[in-house]
Amino acid sequence: MKVAFIGDIVGRPGREMLKEHLKKIREEFEIDFVVANYENASHGFGMTGKNANELISYGVDCMTGGNHSWDKKDIEALFDTHEILRPHNYPDEVSGTGCKVYEVAGEKLAVLNLMGHYSMPLVDNAFRKARQSVLELKEQGVENIFVDFHAEATSEKRAMMMLLQGSVSAIIGTHTHVGTDDFQIAQGTAYLSDIGLSGCRDNVIGMDSKVPLKQFLTGMKGHFDIPKRCKKILQIAVMDINEGRCSNAFKLKYFCDGRVIKTDAWLEE
Repeated sequence: MKVAFIGDIVGRPGREMLKEHLKKIREEFEIDFVVANYENASHGFGMTGKNANELISYGVDCMTGGNHSWDKKDIEALFDTHEILRPHNYPDEVSGTGCKVYEVAGEKLAVLNLMGHYSMPLVDNAFRKARQSVLELKEQGVENIFVDFHAEATSEKRAMMMLLQGSVSAIIGTHTHVGTDDFQIAQGTAYLSDIGLSGCRDNVIGMDSKVPLKQFLTGMKGHFDIPKRCKKILQIAVMDINEGRCSNAFKLKYFCDGRVIKTDAWLEE
């Protein structure tokens, strides 16, 4: 099966890039299943029901979340009606789930959404939850497992790779909005510390730079806004996954000026 992943979709600019490119990408690369992180999809904070339906109409099959999952009140109902996850290591009393299994190209595919600890809300131990969840999935006969690890610290993300490599098909990081240059495949597990945002690329992590600059210069906080006009980017990872292992992977960057950059994951011998 071919699985694609889109990291933090930031506001209207990010949604517009999916509208323009995703269906063509699915067709060109014969993608079977698309996962996308929604937590910044509605003006940078959370996701509304309207925007959830919008992303689905563009070709997204499953959506993962993070620390902004609950920023819009719509999300509680969406957990029951849409293929939408939230980090699985939130306490059991929290609504929704962070792990679902899908039938894709004649095989089972699990999508597991986890959240790190550094500078994040208080949640259960991500590493213990990951180990437990993967074990339970294996006992259910699920071999193909994709992990969105939503975390601030690259050290946490790399440690998760060390814990799970060889046991899951892919671990791709989200949250920082800044793409990293370490896409690799080791022991059949694809790994990328952070895929980067889809949205405005010429400001501060997809947001207008005025408020962040004021905060850094003066210490005074303000409300972050999505720029009305900006230079946009769509970043997407594509992975060949079969029998629990990733055999090939690459990242595509689509720019609003028409440029496309493809970067292959390296194979760690």
